[in-house]
Amino acid sequence: MDKTTFETKNTINGPMHASLRHDSAHKHVTGTAEYIDDIREPADTLHAALGMADRAHAEILSVNLDAVKAAPGVLWVMTADDIPGFNDVGSTGQHDEPLLATNKVEFHGQPIFAVIAETRDQARRAARLAKIEYRDLPHWTDIEGAVTNGAPLVVKPMTLQRGAPEVEIGKASRRLQGRIEIGGQEHFYLEGQIAMAIPGEDDDVTVWSSTQHPSEVQHMVAHVLGIPNHAVTINTRRMGGGFGGKETQGNHFACLAAVAAKKLGRAVKFRPDRDEDMAVTGKRHDFRVDYDVAFDDEGRIHAVNATYAARCGWCADLSGPVTDRALFHADSSYFYPHVHLTSQPLKTHTVSNTAFRGFGGPQGMLGAERIIEEIAYALGKDPLEIRKLNFYGQPGSGRTTTPYHQEVEDNVIARVVEELERSSDYQARRKAIIAFNENSPVIRKGIALTPVKFGISFTMTAYNQAGALVHIYQDGSIHLNHGGTEMGQGLYVKVAQVVADAFNVDIERVKITATTTAKVPNTSATAASSGSDLNGMAAYDAARQIRERLIDFAMRQWDVPREEVEFLPNRVRVGTEVVPFDTLVRAAYYDRVQLSAAGFYKTPKIHWDREAGRGRPFYYYAYGAACSEVSIDTLTGEYMVDRTDILHDVGRSLNPAIDIGQIEGGFVQGMGWLTTEELWWDDKGRLRTHAPSTYKIPLASDRPKVFNVKLAEWSENAEPTIGRSKAVGEPPFMLAISVLEAISMAVASIADYRECPRLDPPATPERVLMAVERLKAL
Repeated sequence: MDKTTFETKNTINGPMHASLRHDSAHKHVTGTAEYIDDIREPADTLHAALGMADRAHAEILSVNLDAVKAAPGVLWVMTADDIPGFNDVGSTGQHDEPLLATNKVEFHGQPIFAVIAETRDQARRAARLAKIEYRDLPHWTDIEGAVTNGAPLVVKPMTLQRGAPEVEIGKASRRLQGRIEIGGQEHFYLEGQIAMAIPGEDDDVTVWSSTQHPSEVQHMVAHVLGIPNHAVTINTRRMGGGFGGKETQGNHFACLAAVAAKKLGRAVKFRPDRDEDMAVTGKRHDFRVDYDVAFDDEGRIHAVNATYAARCGWCADLSGPVTDRALFHADSSYFYPHVHLTSQPLKTHTVSNTAFRGFGGPQGMLGAERIIEEIAYALGKDPLEIRKLNFYGQPGSGRTTTPYHQEVEDNVIARVVEELERSSDYQARRKAIIAFNENSPVIRKGIALTPVKFGISFTMTAYNQAGALVHIYQDGSIHLNHGGTEMGQGLYVKVAQVVADAFNVDIERVKITATTTAKVPNTSATAASSGSDLNGMAAYDAARQIRERLIDFAMRQWDVPREEVEFLPNRVRVGTEVVPFDTLVRAAYYDRVQLSAAGFYKTPKIHWDREAGRGRPFYYYAYGAACSEVSIDTLTGEYMVDRTDILHDVGRSLNPAIDIGQIEGGFVQGMGWLTTEELWWDDKGRLRTHAPSTYKIPLASDRPKVFNVKLAEWSENAEPTIGRSKAVGEPPFMLAISVLEAISMAVASIADYRECPRLDPPATPERVLMAVERLKAL
């Protein structure tokens, strides 16, 4: 029988650290949660659609839009010439991403024009009527094509080095070279890209955008319109999923809607069809990792030299920081005495790839785990034995320095793995699986236990800041606003718990309001697993200021010392008197005490020199481990995840129930990346996996049949983060590597575990079957 369990223990009183439900959970399941497409449209709202290129790489010779303009319901057809400001939405300042193409198209589906019509259907139908003449140019859509054609790099590569790998790599007793090709992934958020713009007076425009980065959308809209940032307001109440796909990719739709709204003086909504959404928005980067590793007869790594090449797409987007983070995690949980790592961000004629949960970290980590797997099979050992032998050590061991020269000071990976190895009964189950495989002609099983060490912070130092705004009204109710966005991950309720805890009041008193650039300016993206760390601390800073004012007022009003003012649940003790919280607030108001505060936080200690490849890009690390068992059918390549056990380190959890949900969801999404989700472009550069009918995300039935998830209850962040918690958004994603490696073990049983199957993800049934057949032929 299917079974899913999780364990938490809440031993701390108060709203913070409690397992409270997601603030919108009841709205999600009843369909009452309001997304942008649910907002009642203003009178005379217009609708927009994209006119997209049907070439992968070509010069535009002529564009005839007469039929488009004459189509029923069409009011305006926008081209690059109509953009009042700058025709650029590049997120990294390289100015290489035109909002609308002009003389050349560089991927199949690139927007050339936009149609504004009375209805969405009219706009979409009209967009297909354009007559465009092209002169085709050579194109390539994958890493191999980019390398063969000498493709340029979209950004400057990065190199990390420590020790003398060029000398030392030839000194160890053993050496191997190999390659792993890692597939990309579609975000497949339930709510697609959408924006609605409403024009105001003068330069003003208000945009409702499904975005993880409202401030960036604000900057882009202002840039495209040629107006100051203060004239643009971006609102985001919630997203129906983001996963990184709404960090930069919503810029196009918000900008086009805003330009049309200001031009026509009417509200404009832009909601692409799912097929169009998948065709024109970026995805997880494909990677190809070439590695050369030296190790001893026990399996201890001596030196590593690896190149991480990536399919980046037609423009830079976030490929620089994504490929940088891949190198930051190319060590996974392992100490490399001598190491040389290089990124290779290659231009391809595909949509520009972008942020995705883990932001390059999963690809970097997977390369390291393949190295471990290769060593284990070469020596005839259990990969877990090789993992434990190469883990980072404790301070003073001489095994704590990363390839980017940051010291690993908070290492608990050995403890996490040891506890999971014991609680999952890994050793006994592995022996039983090997015995089972000896006597099973068709079904083969595999098991793997893999670790996660994930650095937490934006690698762009400036993004490690946040603001918040807290008001207390006369009745004691609290208004909270911060720069983080809610995409279903529970950020809003976590930050509300922080504020409620600061005043020791019920969380029902705290009103969570939509993210808007009109209240908190210059916000960072809700990404890099930093939403709770940054916004929780900023909100706490605001609440702390008000709390101090209330304490000062109480001391003055009741003539008592500070130590005699205590915030009790929903009330305050002042000397010998206990007053309700709202009574104190009302009295403070009449004494003209300021009951509003803006909070701010910036992450301490971090610094990074990219040119030197040295610094401390991460404030701390989050750790975890997963043990997965699978069964494969050697006749068809089909497989099933029989059981997964997870132990994950979230520090002192702000909300154990929410964190458990993030771990489960991240793991299943990681499974999809590594097993079922396959992107495919044809020889004309067209994305053919562009809809649910051709792109397979995991189903509920694909999850592990037995799914045990436990938090490391003993953990507490060594750094003074909010509540001593740790980030949980991205780290669990990499736990799914255990599934890929378990499948690999099952395949390896065909050749008596003598050969590393080198099973590249996604390990679809077809690829599993081909791997089985290769080993049968040995």
